[in-house]
Amino acid sequence: MPEYHVPRTMSTQHPDNVTTPFFADNTELGGDDEIKEAFYAFSHIKCQEQLWDCEGKEVDNFVVKKLLTSYEPYFKSHKLGKDVFLTLRVPNPAIEKAEGKILLETLESIPRNFDTANLFYGEGIAPIFEVALPMTTSADELLMLSQFYRKHVIGKKHESIGGKKISDWIGDFKPENIRVIPLFEDKEGMLNAAREVGRFITEEKIEDYQRVWLARSDPALNYGSLACVLLEKIALQRLHAVQEKSSVDILPIIGCGSAPFRGNLRPDNVDSFFKGYPSVHTVTLQSAFKYDYPIENVEKAVEKLNNHKTGAPVQVDEQRCLDIIEKQTKEYQIQIASLAPLINEVSAFIPSRRKRKLHVGLFGYSRNLNGLKLPRAIKFCGALHSIGIPPEILGMNALSSADLDYVRTIYPSFDQDTRDSMRWLNRDNFKKLAPEIYEKFKGTFFSGKFEEDARHRKITSIILDNLASKQGATLQENIVRAGFIRGFLG
Repeated sequence: MPEYHVPRTMSTQHPDNVTTPFFADNTELGGDDEIKEAFYAFSHIKCQEQLWDCEGKEVDNFVVKKLLTSYEPYFKSHKLGKDVFLTLRVPNPAIEKAEGKILLETLESIPRNFDTANLFYGEGIAPIFEVALPMTTSADELLMLSQFYRKHVIGKKHESIGGKKISDWIGDFKPENIRVIPLFEDKEGMLNAAREVGRFITEEKIEDYQRVWLARSDPALNYGSLACVLLEKIALQRLHAVQEKSSVDILPIIGCGSAPFRGNLRPDNVDSFFKGYPSVHTVTLQSAFKYDYPIENVEKAVEKLNNHKTGAPVQVDEQRCLDIIEKQTKEYQIQIASLAPLINEVSAFIPSRRKRKLHVGLFGYSRNLNGLKLPRAIKFCGALHSIGIPPEILGMNALSSADLDYVRTIYPSFDQDTRDSMRWLNRDNFKKLAPEIYEKFKGTFFSGKFEEDARHRKITSIILDNLASKQGATLQENIVRAGFIRGFLG
């Protein structure tokens, strides 16, 4: 595979952190804080890419101007669009109708940001040339986006008004093309990712590489943590087959958080993570990764991630994986339906860490649980951990010893990830809050001896007392304390 200058590390705005970053004036990061955050990610921890979320709030289309003018010395020597990268995540009009026009505004801002950077560098470098499309289901959505950009954003420069070309009046429009990154976030999308990506690179006539993003949090919320891991392994294997057939390099992105349920990517377990995902090119560094660990550990981990060499995916028996996915998902969704009122009650006390509202969750579109409403994955995960019920194990009682033995052959860090999640177990709380679910784990692998964190067990017992006595303010304080112990909010 040729060495493309495609980032290995992507800083994101996922609000899973407990610790407030030093540069923020408030526990909830706002727009100006996120400008500082992008600079911090680039300059301090040497992250190579910043994801800029253009959903759910007033869109800051002047991010390039703010970065270049606020941190001129840094960006003079680290060129935006060449050395470090800014990638936009835009709304998907097929899903988020109310925010569809934001997509158009965002695409229109790309040529203006080009002009800003060209004034700064004078080298014709496009500071933004990639956009990620969430909840992708079809190549048609990707083609619509790229073709709209070429035809309506760039194409207008060829039109004339009053006998004068728009480009002569307004100036040139660049870059001529943008790259589109599909983000697959549900079971059907992930299983069809290879087919749709193959169709996209053929119709778009891509000859070098294509980035493909596989979600980790929302699929885990919908189907269970292990089911999500197995879906990703199938998708990665199929995407690799597309690469072999097309000679276009497929460069996967995995969107992982620090919680085991959301990927278990932390500064202290990078090596373990890559044993399970050797073919992944780019990983996301979410807020807990960046702010809830000592800076020297974060810097070392980012250096290791940036130097990772992409390999071939772990080979899996797809039908065997699909059988395990079906088993876990069925039992997981039954258990979640039972826990939903408790999850919603506790999640109301999980503090927010961003003023922006992230994109709409897939769970609202799920037909599997008959319209059951749950919080987004971070608050969902935070709620369960705060009461001592690790969400990673839910539904796992449906799997046989033979199933788990097979899982271990294709998921090398399975036992380590399980130990990491079971540290936050409070058996007394679990037994008291969900006795029927607790009983299902008796006699299984998960009823064995795991090392529980005594401090976390104590604070989650207090949280349960706070919940029973309706002590809202104290409850939120203790939820944050428990998060500090874990190293992530949710």
